[in-house]
Formats: sequence, C-alpha cells, structure tokens
Amino acid sequence: MTSAESVLEPVGPGVLGGAPRSRRRRLVQRVRYYLPAVLVFFGVLGLWELVVAALDIRAFILPAPSAILAALGDSWGSGRWPIGPAFVNTFVQAIGGLLLGIVAGVAAAFLTARWTTARDSILPIAVALNAVPIIAVAPLFNNWFGLTNPVSKMMVAALLVFFPVMINVTRGLSQVSPASLELMRSYACSEWTILRKLRVPNMLPFFFTALKVATTLSLIGAIVAQYFGGASDVLGRVIVQSASALRFDVTWAAIIMASVTGIILYLVVVAIERVVIPWHASLREPEA
Repeated sequence: MTSAESVLEPVGPGVLGGAPRSRRRRLVQRVRYYLPAVLVFFGVLGLWELVVAALDIRAFILPAPSAILAALGDSWGSGRWPIGPAFVNTFVQAIGGLLLGIVAGVAAAFLTARWTTARDSILPIAVALNAVPIIAVAPLFNNWFGLTNPVSKMMVAALLVFFPVMINVTRGLSQVSPASLELMRSYACSEWTILRKLRVPNMLPFFFTALKVATTLSLIGAIVAQYFGGASDVLGRVIVQSASALRFDVTWAAIIMASVTGIILYLVVVAIERVVIPWHASLREPEA
C-alpha cells in the first residue's frame, strides 16, 4: 500500500466512536456512583412513611414525610409561619456571615503566614474565639448590633466560619514544597512572585476544603443566633415557635429547608472548585 493510499484509508469506527463511548462510560460510572445514595434516600423516606402509618405514631412525635411536605406547601408563602420568606431571610444572613468570615479568615491567614509576629498574636485569639460556644456569643451580638438587626446573626455565622478558613488557608500558604521554594529562590524570584505562583495555588485546595465546611457552619450559626430573638420571619424563629405550638410538621419542614440549602451551597462550592482548580489530584477522574 502506498503512502497516499494509507492516508486515504478509511478510519475504523472504533477510532471515531472512541470519544462517544468514553463519554457514555463516564456517564454510566457516575450513575453507578450516585444510584445507591438515591435509592437509600427514597428507601428511607418510604420506610419512614410506612412505619409512621403502621405504628400510628402521633404527629407531635414524628410526622410522616407526606405531612411534612404538605406543611411545607401550606406554609410556604402564607400562614402563621411563612417558610418561604423565612428561608430567604435566613439565606441572606448565612451568606452575609459566610462572606464576612471568609474575608476575615483569609486576611488573618495571609498575615499569619507572612509574619511570625502576626502568627504569635493572631493564632491564640483565633483558638480562643473557636472555643467560645455559640449560645454564649449570640446574646452578646444581639445586644451590640441590635436584636432585629440581621448583622447580629451574620456576625455569629462569621465567627463560626472564621476559624476553619483561617487555619486551612494558613496551612496552604505555609506547607509548600521546600524543593519548589528553593527552586524559585534560586531563580531570584521575589516574595510576591513566590506568593502568586507557588503559595496561592498550593493554598487553593485547602481553601475549598474549608469553604465546604464553612457553608454548613454559616447556616448553623445564623439559625442558632435566631433562637435568641429577633425578627419572626426567619427559620430559627419558625422552628422555635412551631415547636412550641406542637406543629412539628412545620418544624420539620423548616429543618428540611435548612438542610437542603446546606446541600445546595456545598454543591455550588464543589462546582466552583472543579472550575478553579481542575488540575488538582483530588479532582482527576481515575483511569478506566
């Protein structure tokens, strides 16, 4: 066969179909990965519904999933405890606290990683703040910023977010490879270049790990802070007031809304992580 004939030789279907087969294989792998979790989720809901109906469990002890879903629909935009507006207000407070905690934690981490004096001063304060219970600081923030001021709830959420962000970012900035650091210094790179090209890329996986934890902590901080008073159209007050009135179907509906919000925020962070650091080893798909 001449070289021209070899060039014009038709390509086999396996070569052209390799990419679609690879995509189908990855799709099947993902379905197999997530399918057990989905089956367990719906299986637990079904078993929960059957057990409540079979044992005739009172609603104030454990309402059925169908009753919780009905309460969520009935109370979403109206009624004594409108969950829709409460969810929006709680989400805003949690996001505000999350952003405040991230900014403060990252700033403290950069200072801690750069200067020994800052490390010796900031780390003990951060550890002390992390050891303070939420129920102790929430009334203080309510007194300082105002009982009905959303900032008081944001500050409680920010306090919970601050420590994991600061610790993880500090580790990422400090625990760089000594060989890489020595190589860059051998090329007479400035500290700014080392920070931009070595320390910050090394820090990003640590930062996203902290962010996954911080999203949940911000919701916890905002909701717990709402227990101590303030506006009634927030999830924390809905949970407290509906439980006091023995409307536990509404209580469970508010809890589920908070849980779903936490899951969504976590998935958003995971999606952003895949876009920002696709090169990291933890995000690489294993070879088939």
